[in-house]
Amino acid sequence: MNSPSPALPHALRCAVFGASGGIGGALAAALAGRANVVEVHAGSRRGETPSGGKLLPFAFDLQHEASIAAACAAIGGPLDMVLIATGRLTRADGAGPEKSYRALCAEGMAELFAVNTIGPALIAKHALPLLRRDGRAVFAALSARVGSIADNRLGGWHAYRASKAALNMLVKNLALELARTHPLAVAVTLHPGTVDSALSAPFQRGVAAERMFTPAYSAGALLGVLDGLTPSQSGGLFAWDGVQVPF
Repeated sequence: MNSPSPALPHALRCAVFGASGGIGGALAAALAGRANVVEVHAGSRRGETPSGGKLLPFAFDLQHEASIAAACAAIGGPLDMVLIATGRLTRADGAGPEKSYRALCAEGMAELFAVNTIGPALIAKHALPLLRRDGRAVFAALSARVGSIADNRLGGWHAYRASKAALNMLVKNLALELARTHPLAVAVTLHPGTVDSALSAPFQRGVAAERMFTPAYSAGALLGVLDGLTPSQSGGLFAWDGVQVPF
C-alpha cells in the first residue's frame, strides 16, 4: 500500500529505531520514498542498515541507554517523526512464548520487558526532546493487538502480552506529557497486522493468505494511519487498518 505524503510546509526529518527488521526496514524505505522527506535516520544494533540518498544509518543498543543517548545526540533535532520498530516475541534462546503460567520464569519475563518496554522507554527519553515544537510531530512504537487487555480472549503468551500492554500504557503516559509542550504532536502505538517476518515465521500456521502482509504493505498502511491521526487521538493503539484497538 502506498500512502500519500501529507502536505506539509517543510522538509521532514525522520528516525527509525529498528530499521534492520522487516517492518522497520520497510518503514525507513517508505519514508525515504516520500518527496517531502529529506532525511531518514535508520538505526540498528550494528548500524548496517541500507544507506545512500536519504537513508542515514546509525548504531544503537536497545539495552544500553548510553548508546541511545549518543545516537539521539548525533541525529539532533528537530525531528518530525520517530518510529520504534523493535520487539521480541521469543527469548534469545528461542524459548516461548509461554502457553501456560507453568512456563513463566523471571529471566524470560525480564528479557522481553527489556526489549519490548524498557528499550522503547529509553528511546523516548532521549528522542522526544528532539521532536519539532512548531508543527506536527509523530512518535510511534510498534505494539501488538495481543497487548490489549480488553481484547484478550485466548490468554497465553504471558510475557509478550504483558510487555506490550506495558508499552501501550507507557506511550499513553508519554502522550499526556508531550501534549503540554508539543500541542500538535501525536504519540501512539501501532498494531502492524501479521507480517511475514522472522518474528512471526514460527507462528504463521493457520493465518489466511490474505491476512499475511508483506513488510512493505504493512509499513505503507501504518504510515497512512499515522498521516491521518490528530492530536486528539494521541495515546491510542491503532491497527494497520486505522481502527483503534481498546487497551
